[in-house]
Parts: sequence; C-alpha cells; structure tokens
Amino acid sequence: MKHTAATAPAKSPAAHAVSPATAHLLPAAVARASAITRRGFVQAALATGGALCLRPAAASTGARIGLFVRIEADNRVVIGCRQPEIGQGVRTALPMLIAEELDARWADVRVEQLPLGVDFLANPPRWLYGEQGAGGSTSISEAWADHRQFGADARALLLAAAAARWGTEAQALRTREGVITHPDGRTLRYADIAGQAAALPPLRGADGKPAQAALKLPREYRIVGRPQKVVDALDIVTGRTRYGLDSREAGAFVAVMARCPWFEGGIESVDDAAARAVPGVVDVVVVVGPKAGEPITDNIVTGVAVVARNTWAALQGRAALQVRWHPGAGAGESSAGFDVQCQRLLRAPGQVVRNDGDVDAAVRHAARVVQADYQVPFAAHAPMEPPNAYVHLQGDKALVIAATQSPGTVPRRVLTATGITRDKVEVQMTRAGGGFGRRLTNDYVAEATLIAKASGRPIHLMWTREDDLTCDFYRPAGHHRLRAALDAQGRVTAWHHKLASATKHHRRPGQKPEEDYQPEMYVDDFPARRVPNLRLEWCAAQTTLPRGSWRAPAHWANAFAVQSFIDEVAHASAQDALALRLAWLGAVAEEKLPYAQHGGPHFEPARLAQVLTRVAEAVQWPAARAAPRAPRTQRSASAPRRGLGLACHFTFGGYAAHAVQVQVGPRGELTVERIVCAVDCGRIVNPLGVEAQMQGGTLDGLAAALLQEITIDDGRIVQRGFGDYPLLPLALAPRRLEVLQVASEREPVGCGEMGIATVAPALANAIFNACGLRLRRLPIKDQLREMLSSRTG
Repeated sequence: MKHTAATAPAKSPAAHAVSPATAHLLPAAVARASAITRRGFVQAALATGGALCLRPAAASTGARIGLFVRIEADNRVVIGCRQPEIGQGVRTALPMLIAEELDARWADVRVEQLPLGVDFLANPPRWLYGEQGAGGSTSISEAWADHRQFGADARALLLAAAAARWGTEAQALRTREGVITHPDGRTLRYADIAGQAAALPPLRGADGKPAQAALKLPREYRIVGRPQKVVDALDIVTGRTRYGLDSREAGAFVAVMARCPWFEGGIESVDDAAARAVPGVVDVVVVVGPKAGEPITDNIVTGVAVVARNTWAALQGRAALQVRWHPGAGAGESSAGFDVQCQRLLRAPGQVVRNDGDVDAAVRHAARVVQADYQVPFAAHAPMEPPNAYVHLQGDKALVIAATQSPGTVPRRVLTATGITRDKVEVQMTRAGGGFGRRLTNDYVAEATLIAKASGRPIHLMWTREDDLTCDFYRPAGHHRLRAALDAQGRVTAWHHKLASATKHHRRPGQKPEEDYQPEMYVDDFPARRVPNLRLEWCAAQTTLPRGSWRAPAHWANAFAVQSFIDEVAHASAQDALALRLAWLGAVAEEKLPYAQHGGPHFEPARLAQVLTRVAEAVQWPAARAAPRAPRTQRSASAPRRGLGLACHFTFGGYAAHAVQVQVGPRGELTVERIVCAVDCGRIVNPLGVEAQMQGGTLDGLAAALLQEITIDDGRIVQRGFGDYPLLPLALAPRRLEVLQVASEREPVGCGEMGIATVAPALANAIFNACGLRLRRLPIKDQLREMLSSRTG
C-alpha cells in the first residue's frame, strides 16, 4: 500500500492580522478602529470612497460609492450581492433594495457577487458587508434596513457632489433613474458626478454628528414591489453563469473520493496500485474522518481520494481502488430497525418540552379521544449541482472557490486542516445549483483542503450523484403520535404531540443533550396557546446517519402530522376542517402570540387565517371539498373520485397555506389536478421572486410527499441516484398551480422555505376526501394503490 495521508494539524487560535491578500478589503478607518458600530462602519466606508466595494473589471473606469455600488462611465450601476445565490432569488431582490433608494434605473443595474468579507482585526471578527450566509430564509429580512440605507446614503453623496458643482443646496435637487435634475432644468448623469461623490466625507447632520440619509416612503417605490426578472437569467440559459462546477482554475487537478459506506466506519487496508496505474492519475490520498462519537466539525467520513489530471481519469482511478472498509458503529442499522426503535420510544415516557394545563385530566373527562400516528422518513437534499470545491494552498495563503450557503465557516475549515490563519483565506462564492440546506455544512471544502494539503496541488474536488445521496446530512426521520380530547360539543380540550426522532443536532460541538429536541419540536407552533391543555414530548432516537437542515427543517415534518391530524379531529367530530382551523386561529387582527423560535418574536394567528381563507375561497371550499357521490348501488366501480384538502402553517416568519385537489382512480391512480398556494411574507420585494419560490417549494414538497425517502440496509444508504430517489416527474406534477400573494405593510421576510411545509398534509387530506383512505406515512409512493387493492379485496 502506498498513499499520502491527509491529516489536520492541531487547531490554531484565531488570528487577527490582515494579510496583503485581503488588506484591500478594509478601509483605513476600519483598520484604525478598535471597536466600530454598523453605522460607524458604513460611514467609514463611505468616507474612503468604498474601498470595500466591488473590484472593477480590468476595463472599468467606474467610481465606487460605499460598500455595494459602482457607477460606470456609461451610467450603468453595478451593485454587489453579499449573499450566496442558491436559487432563492437574492441576487435580484437584494440589489433591488439598494437600487430603489439609489433611484437608479433598474434596466441599467448589473449585479456582481461579493466575496466573503470579514474584519479579522476585530475581536471577535466582524462582518464587513453584513452577515453572509443563506439559510433560514433570512436574507431579505436582514437586508431590508441596511440595504435601503446603503442606497439612500450613496444617493445623498451624489446629490451633495452635484450641489457642490452647481453651487446650490442638495435639497433643491431631484433624482430619477440615474439622473440628477437642477430646478432650472440642468441635468447630470450619476456617472458625470460619481467620482466627486466617491471622494466626499461621510454624511453629517446640521449638528456635525454622523447622519444617515432619509429613506423613501413606500408609496414612492418604483422598483421594490414590482415584478423583476432574474438578473442573470440570460447567463443561466446560455451557459455563461459560473457555478461551483465551473470553477476549475488553470493548473488544477481533479479529485474524487471513495468514502466509507458506513458512517463512523474506517479503513482496514488500501491497495492503490491499480489506481495509480490509470493514465492521468497522479496521487492517492487517505482522508481521515472524525472518530466515532466525536463532534463533526469538518469532513464527515473517512475515505480515499484519487487525484488526477481530469475527471475521467480520477473516476477510473477510484474504480480501480481496492479498499477494505471497517463498518464501525453503523453496521447492522436498517430502516426497519429504526422504525421499531421509534415505536418502542413512543410507548415510553419522553422529555416533556411544553406542558400547559393538565392533559391527562382533560383526556379522562373527554367525551371523545382521537389518536393517530404519522411517519416521516429520512430525506436527502439532492441539489442538481452536487457538492464540489476548488482549493489552492499557496504557502501561508489559500484560495477557495465554492458554491456554499455558509461562506463564513470556510476559513475555519482551512485553518483546521492546514493551520493557515483565517485572514489569509480568500473565499469566492459562485452561484449554486441548489442548496436546500446541504451547503450549510462545508464538509466538501474540508475534504478538498485536506487533499490539496496532502498532494501539494491545487484541487477541484468533485462529487458524483451517488456520492451526494450516500454521504449527506439527512433530514431527520421520525414517528409522531398525536392525541386530542374533545368535549361533548366537539371542542378540543387537550392536545398531546409525542415525537420520536433523530435530532438534527447530531454530534454538534458543545451540544447539550437536554436541548436536542429544539430543532425537532418548535414549542410555540400552532396550536400552542389555542388549546387549554397541551403537552409536547420528545424521544431521542439513535442512528449513525448524520443529520442536518433540509428546506424548512422540522416545519415540514410537524406540519404534515399536525395539519393531517386536525383533519382527522374534524372528521371524527363531524366538523368542517376549514371552520375548525379558523375557529382555533381566531380573527383578532392585531393579536400577537409570543414565538421564541426562529421566525419570531411573534406569531399572528389572523395572518395565518387570512392565507387559509384565501386558498379556501379560490377553490370554493366547502362546496368542492369532495365530489358528490351517488349511492353505492349506482356508483361505477371504475369512476374516479375527486377530493380537496387544506393545510396552513407558520414558517420562519411567514404564513402559507395550500389547497390541493386530486383525482383518485379505482386502482389508486393519482392525479393532482390543481394546487393553490397563498403566502403572506410581509411587504413583497419582488413579486416574481415570491411566485417562483412558492412554485418551487410546492413542487419540491409534492416530490417529497409522493416519492422521496432515504432508506438504510445493513448500515448503508440504499439510494444511489435519481432512479431510486426521483425528482417529480411531469406526470405527477399538478395540472394547475396558482400562487396568491397577500399584500402587507409588515417588514418582509424571505420565502424560500414557506412553500414546502403544507403541501404533504393538504395532499393527504385531499386523498382522504376523495376516497376515504387516510395516509399517515410518507412518502405516499404505492400506498394508495395497495390500500385500495386491500379494501377491494
């Protein structure tokens, strides 16, 4: 056996020196400051003419004003996007906020991706452009205030420069679409005055203190709130867009890895002679993963990497490897065994995480008790672009180019693997071909760094689809048991939700076991504070599979269980499912319930009731809830049956509801005829972006509900590609899909995850209303056909 070992050095302390490679990112005013506020930083950046802003192209003569704006000689406005673009539309929506207050002409705006910007002189380090990361649908809400201010302050500097040239007061001047107009009719393009504006000192008020420019009133908006197309759509469809897979620099070598198929497993032996004999292969590297039980902070598994001059040679070299794996703790695990474990846990006491009133007493005195179990499987992210990363180590510096949702953790991965301090790690972000939470964890960057260090070469690490499906941070699986007590009038007097699941906080550093429930059960979710007696209880299921965030993390699973069970309660008590929900939610417009989890600090029931009402009205509930049925003796056994289902949920600060209409054939053939989605995400920045996100979330939710699950056999992942982990085929897509957007004056929130949570329960409820079969386990797959066959038999 002959190979190079990739090992990480002892963890190095954070360094606060600025390297020559990144010094250009820091304005002098920031470098001199020992402490600085966000406002102070903005002013310092403006004072220096925007040293942090975009690097102009070689042929550019543009003037940089502030953090994000560069104005070119032809009056085009280049605006930087600080957040990773993973398909959620921030590359369009965030620059819209700046362009609005800048009073630019949107047709003249071009958008460029900003690199990672962190001030390592500060202790603790501080973001330079604001927080950079795509997760939890936070990009819009975090940018709403500061991006508008960036645009307004830049506009104020342009006005000040024009006023100085004309010898007049800035207040007398007006701007519109990149042009400044004097009261006498004279005009200046922004480009005509941008150089002078960039050289001006920061804004100050009449008292001489730092000031910020006034913001527009919403009624003055010309860009925000109006439909805007994806700014780089043409580049995407013509192949010019740079994704992570396109980021191979000149002289780079390709690496692919054979990973241990058992999580927490290892290597017994490696014979790499045949691999090294493949033309183009230049090295074989062993990458050591974390020890069993240790926190997962960098790479996720042990493996063997083949380094080659091209992808084909690397893949052929990997195929020629002879590796004997040690299964480790994961051996013997199976999906069936996990399900048995969860059912056993549901029969035993768990961790009570919320306990309002006296559930047991309410159950004892109930006129009726309804109970049901629901099951959600493990799921993979399966973005169209599998994980990959380019890493070039250059002495005491490093360059990383990757599609990532968490660029801020990349320098830490490099530091851990190589000892190169974070201030000397340059991180360039590309557009990602999907993320859904998978790119929140930079294990693939850690792998590429370890391989680059061991081989001494610049490395572009490539994952295949099989790699992606078999080595993921999977959405946790779980079993839900719900119980409701009803009085003689059909009112719900008690609610008990018990969940056995594998926590998302698997092997997280510093994680407290008593807090493992937090990403699995959101204790303030509906129907909290709407039922006098409520208990939430969690049981920790064990598995070696790594777990992580998957689009709308626990909301997906919990909404399926809760919103399906509400329908069961309505049916058992002969109540209308819509009326029951609306009665629980109430109609007090200003009511705000405390909500301590992500998306808070408040939950407004009336807003959820509004989106639910919108979809119900659109599909004419309850008249269309189920197709009229003829008496059994008159009904054809081959006649299809139609049904309609509803569901609603509060997700990450936004409110969404779905109505799904289906047709069920006599042998279980399912047709999704129509889906209507309504969303309230606060003030709408880009209506086209909201529509796209809700459509995409709906279709992803439908695929997950119908088809997708990750299963385990003998400790190994069964699924290997889209053949056994399918995307939604056209035949199962809805024939009609409509998105209703609720106008709102509330501050906006992102909607990348709102559209997915309520699809599965609305679908299951529709199927029940069509044929009377209650589906409580996801994915649906062949269940409908099997259940109808069983009933017929």
